[in-house]
Amino acid sequence: MGKKEKQARILRRNLLGMLVFVVALPVLWPMGGAVFALQEILPGQVPKAELTDTKAVTAVAEPQAKQQNGKKGLLGMEDITFEQSKADVADVKISEQELQNIQDFAYLKKNYYVVDHRTAFLPEDIDTQKALAKDFTIEKNSQEPQVLIFHTHASEAFADSDMTKGLDEGICGVGEYLKELLEQKYGISVLHHEGVYDMVNGKGQITGAYERMEPPIRQILEEHPSIKVCIDMHRDGVAEGTKLVTNINGKDCAQVMFFNGLCRLNQGGNPIPAPGLSNPYIEDNLAFSLQMQMQANARFPNFARRIYLNAYRFSLHMKPRSTLIEVGAQTNTKAEARNAMEPLAEVLAAVLLGDT
Repeated sequence: MGKKEKQARILRRNLLGMLVFVVALPVLWPMGGAVFALQEILPGQVPKAELTDTKAVTAVAEPQAKQQNGKKGLLGMEDITFEQSKADVADVKISEQELQNIQDFAYLKKNYYVVDHRTAFLPEDIDTQKALAKDFTIEKNSQEPQVLIFHTHASEAFADSDMTKGLDEGICGVGEYLKELLEQKYGISVLHHEGVYDMVNGKGQITGAYERMEPPIRQILEEHPSIKVCIDMHRDGVAEGTKLVTNINGKDCAQVMFFNGLCRLNQGGNPIPAPGLSNPYIEDNLAFSLQMQMQANARFPNFARRIYLNAYRFSLHMKPRSTLIEVGAQTNTKAEARNAMEPLAEVLAAVLLGDT
């Protein structure tokens, strides 16, 4: 077959396909199927809002359904609802005024961060426009894990935890619930590691936990190169009279706090590198926590405490999308910590799925 003849054949086939589509359009449209047809034939050319607007598709189907009432047939409109799947994460816009406000470093530092006295935080550490423009999205509905949740201090418990019953009574149980929410509600594949690094020979030992944690976590990352996000989940320690709780959708939730290490000490007002500590991903870490903080503030005011900045490194140097999250404190209940995972999962999904 010659080249010209082959091209003519392809052209005839494409014209025939388009003709069939045009002829079928009057039938598809009342059934709400035109949106699906357009999505298949013109990928990327239909505005995203149109492809995910359930109201528009349902509105087309409803009048036809009313016309079918009382009529019997093999398949009536009362048997089917034509609608696109709803977006997993609500589209919440951050105000333009706040986007302007955070470009002022003094405002940003005061309203978004708590800086440890040993830490030097400088204006050149973060460019807010650049930070918010960073793309932290990951693959949805992946067969391989995209997120790793682990606990450098796996033995951390809550006010009503009975740790004799197992790690699920403490922060590990909260991490498992976050995994369930991310997977089942948002289609984010998660590996939850429950290794214990804050105990040695059966006794609690906080010192050295980060050093003990790193080799096994690096091995996991090597075995699962699909992992893009590392979440080291903790429970904070506060004065006994302090209660970190807020109410969201009628539920008492522990407040959360995102945590960054700058690998830099403040000595007499002079910033110097923290000896023996380095992190090539500090800029990404800061951008990641800022995006999550802004999403949390916009969606659930008073849910996220200000981001805590410390001079050290912790577990944040193994992936660009790394965060350490403190969930409540020892004064919170298990239920409050667990409830907090619902808004936290939404915040994470907003950043990781790009539905912002």
